[in-house]
Amino acid sequence: MARQVFNFMNGKCRHSYFMHRNPRDVLWTVLYRRKHKKGTQNEEQSKKRTKRTVKHAKPIQGATLEAILQKRNMKPEVRKAQREQAIKAAREKAAVQKKSKQQVAQKAAQKQQPKQVTKQPKAAKTAKQSGRRY
Repeated sequence: MARQVFNFMNGKCRHSYFMHRNPRDVLWTVLYRRKHKKGTQNEEQSKKRTKRTVKHAKPIQGATLEAILQKRNMKPEVRKAQREQAIKAAREKAAVQKKSKQQVAQKAAQKQQPKQVTKQPKAAKTAKQSGRRY
């Protein structure tokens, strides 16, 4: 079996290795300084900036941004009055449509009723013909 050859910097490193010390836990090692971020040259540049989300107001299809903001800043009393007015107008419109439908239905019913025709009695047949007709 081939044995691995170790070349240590000095006796301190060799003794630490053979005592199974973890170099990440030994204060003076490079691995410890990297792990705990000690003495980095570009500390200010290495810090990542967090991206902050910026809120944007966008218009919706069919409504401009100004109209949306105007509605949002409207007082509740005014908005309530507008809503009640719109409901009242919708109800009136529905009532008018219902009336017109009823009138159309009545006219259709009158047209469908057949006129009463008085039937006149047919003249009685004088004689019965028997046999085949050619």
